[in-house]
Amino acid sequence: MSEVEDVVTQPRLSERGAATRGSLLAAAREVFVSKGFAEAGVTDVVSKAEASVGSLYHHFSGKADLYLTLWEEFQARQTQRTKQAARAARAAGESDPMRVFIGAARAYLDGCLEERELAALFLRGDGPPGFDVIMRDRLRAWAQRNAALFEDEQALVVVITGALAAAVSEVVLSGDRRLAEEVLAIIGRIRPATSATAPSNG
Repeated sequence: MSEVEDVVTQPRLSERGAATRGSLLAAAREVFVSKGFAEAGVTDVVSKAEASVGSLYHHFSGKADLYLTLWEEFQARQTQRTKQAARAARAAGESDPMRVFIGAARAYLDGCLEERELAALFLRGDGPPGFDVIMRDRLRAWAQRNAALFEDEQALVVVITGALAAAVSEVVLSGDRRLAEEVLAIIGRIRPATSATAPSNG
């Protein structure tokens, strides 16, 4: 094969590989949602994707890798949604950190409802070994980012991130958008504790 032919062929192979990878992920999503992670098999995924077992192992190390890739891609979309919402709030002149947080939280909940089946998959507790640790680490990292938004209000960050994490689970499992708005309204009323007023001398 000439150098020119090689240059022309490589992108096609790359596109084909990307298409196969996408098909496998889409199939894994369907299979995991319908059967659950534990009951799903690699053969279920390749059959749904009309691919070969070899092609799956070319792109992924196995079933757990498929699940974690779906999780990471979902989280990337959620991060993009929340960043866009926060940027939009600031661009509109919003300076109250809580209102910026609520705008970003609403975008996150909207994303969960938009991709409800996938979000529910990750909340059911039926994932690969160690996934609960990954979830906890991600929540901790998210809380740390919020800490930067609220400066030194650590207690406030603990309360609002904990409340929102619980709300995400309830909203996803119920599919109730009104509940999401009610939760956001309550969280939005939370404010940092004021310092105790020193007693006056007279």
